[in-house]
Amino acid sequence: MSGIICVGTQWGDEGKGKVTDLLADEMHMVVRYQGGNNAGHTIVVDDTTLKLHLIPSGILYPHIIPVIAGGVVVDPGVLIEEINNLEKQGLSTKNLVISNNCHLIMPYHRIIDELKETRLGKYRIGTTGRGIGPAYADKAARLGIRAQDLFDRKIFSQKLEQALKVKNDILTKIYGVEPLNAGNIIDEYLGYAEQLKDRITDTVALINKALDEEKEVLFEGAQGTMLDLDHGTYPFVTSSTPVAGGACAGAGVGPMRINKVIGVTKAYTTRVGEGPFPAEQKNETGEALCKRGHEFGTTTGRMRRCGWFDACIVKHSARVNYLTDIFLTKLDVLSTLEKIQIAVAYEYEGQSYDYFPSNQTIFNKAKPVYEEMEGWHESISDITEFNELPRAAQNYVKRLEELTGVPITMLSVGPSRKQTIIR
Repeated sequence: MSGIICVGTQWGDEGKGKVTDLLADEMHMVVRYQGGNNAGHTIVVDDTTLKLHLIPSGILYPHIIPVIAGGVVVDPGVLIEEINNLEKQGLSTKNLVISNNCHLIMPYHRIIDELKETRLGKYRIGTTGRGIGPAYADKAARLGIRAQDLFDRKIFSQKLEQALKVKNDILTKIYGVEPLNAGNIIDEYLGYAEQLKDRITDTVALINKALDEEKEVLFEGAQGTMLDLDHGTYPFVTSSTPVAGGACAGAGVGPMRINKVIGVTKAYTTRVGEGPFPAEQKNETGEALCKRGHEFGTTTGRMRRCGWFDACIVKHSARVNYLTDIFLTKLDVLSTLEKIQIAVAYEYEGQSYDYFPSNQTIFNKAKPVYEEMEGWHESISDITEFNELPRAAQNYVKRLEELTGVPITMLSVGPSRKQTIIR
């Protein structure tokens, strides 16, 4: 095979960083296809923990070309800081390349993002405040500035001046804050261009050439299916397309290039920020899952909301992404629980739904229908074979397969690369 997509099946934070890192050893290229520095991947290798936000997980491997594709919005200052931090740890970033079509996050994007969330009050979306949404909005409105614009001062200055005519009106007349100065932004961003100039290139040609040569290419997304702009819990979603189809659009490859779609799924469910979450446990169980799973956002540090596994949303993800495999993460977090619940359906006004209802009112107010399974008390963090797991753990995994309709071919029983069971 050559093209593999790794996608989150829940609300993000499923452990995609570990999965991409685990698979990357066999890859020629790892391509990040959407999102921005509102996302984070945590990778644990031996005694080293890396927290990546923009740079693809393949950066750990000297033989891999990590690609930031055109579907990603890039804050150049954040990217340079991330590059420098990796270099300080002795990790080479010489192979990292960035699409010349990446849209740039500008200072006004970050400012407007934060001001808008503050103004929304209790109706806020729960964004990270990194400017991702406003940057994607400008991209769609044809008001965006791309990485390639940095190499023509005249074009960059003209585009920035046109953008500031709109943005400074918003800042001063709507939010009552000071306008931004074009000259200061030009100097700042042309400085970034000088540092990044050798990395910015035509990544569409680069990726397709690798696929033409039948080299292994892994496409990794940020966030998860339920945060997808079209297929998630709108409006409590991200501003891009994390689903498998987004890999083709964001990276610039045809769908026939893809041979496998791996859905990364947590053994329970979490989400960060606002929005509906039927299986959420606002009780001791939720607190225990958060504590045992170290459920704090890689990017924001915010505590994640925790709940039982929701089979309805993973079935939805399986359909939207056409999953070929599931990589189940954090199975070890469920150890010591007497009973484990699985949300197998929802009830709303006397009607039962065993799927994710597209009507937001139903999903927002639905009550989950649970199926109870036996828990296990043994630690499973050192187990390397599926048949060595406690019988209850095996039954739990098999039941999730039945409910989602997708084979679970890999299991994670701890944060390390070594703590993985291949079935």
